[in-house]
Amino acid sequence: MGNRCAVIGVGQTHYTTRRRDVSIAGLVREAAVRALEDAGLTFKDIDAVVIGKAPDLFEGVMMPEAYLADALGAAGKPMMRVHTAGSVGGSTALVGASLVQGGVHDRVLVVAFEKQSESNATWALSTHLPFNASLVVGAGGYFAPHIREYMRRTGAPGHIGTLVAVKDRLNALKNPYAHLRIPGIDQKMVESTPMLWEPIRYLETCPSSDGACAMVLASEPAVTGTPAWVHGTAMRSEPIFRAGRDTVSPQAGKDCAADVYRQAGITDPRRQIDVAEVYVPFSWYEPMWLENLGFCAEGEGWKLTESGATALDGDTPWNASGGVLSSNPIGASGLIRFAEAALQVRGMAGEHQVDGARTALGHAYGGGAQFFAMWIVGREKL
Repeated sequence: MGNRCAVIGVGQTHYTTRRRDVSIAGLVREAAVRALEDAGLTFKDIDAVVIGKAPDLFEGVMMPEAYLADALGAAGKPMMRVHTAGSVGGSTALVGASLVQGGVHDRVLVVAFEKQSESNATWALSTHLPFNASLVVGAGGYFAPHIREYMRRTGAPGHIGTLVAVKDRLNALKNPYAHLRIPGIDQKMVESTPMLWEPIRYLETCPSSDGACAMVLASEPAVTGTPAWVHGTAMRSEPIFRAGRDTVSPQAGKDCAADVYRQAGITDPRRQIDVAEVYVPFSWYEPMWLENLGFCAEGEGWKLTESGATALDGDTPWNASGGVLSSNPIGASGLIRFAEAALQVRGMAGEHQVDGARTALGHAYGGGAQFFAMWIVGREKL
């Protein structure tokens, strides 16, 4: 993996429906400044900046990195844009880490954002080829059939998605940055909300959020404060349409997990990973990804969820921060997963800290569940 790399600073904005008080430049700078303050550094200490976001069509600002350089202290410094659909936040962290691991830079600032209030992401994701009617409305319309197929294969009962929605929103109540903070949420509340894309109900989906997240990554000699050491990084993709593709449990996800586990020396993820921050934009994806990531056997994911194992006080906590179900600035959602994993092993996750967390997984996926990015971070060096 080359040189050692560590997370030494994390910064997040508060995620909300509309941040009318700041421009996009102000939004990303807010997260960047907080990450630098956490690391005890300034923009002058940064060698390069890597920025990520989802499709430019979302806000209608083409190549936003070109005008955000000044806000991020990148004038006269190398700056790189990353885009891998919804997994872009995770991919951005991995690109930044590779610059440190490869000995190119000592300190890299990685930033990802979305300002969904200045766009209509659902319709941006509903574009179609010329002269063809769109049969899918937004991401939910695309993924709902995959969820129904998972239910058919495994015999999962219909309430499993509701359990995940309640669990993650209860976790969000402990996270001051979370967008959806719903006191008193329970199964009855979730089940009373409208069905959007069967079997996905309104409160089983992620919100549309404005927000940004940033991290400072450093080489071993440049570490300050309390680091989270990067133990493994992996990225995989696969064609969205190909014969025999399994959209319920994509091979790219399995391969990505196998690679990052190999690097980190993980042979039993459920037992060796203390906390996981996994990209779950629709509640049913928790049991699906439990299987895809090897936390349990095929067909057993929903049983693990139902048992309470993934709760904050369970034996394999997932999305202690509230996850994507509680905050979803799309371009930043993956980076938030990676950053929250780092906060856990640094012991800096606040009220949603998992006691004794020493090893954590950060996960992101995007496109038609075809792009995957993951890392393992730990309290100790490998």
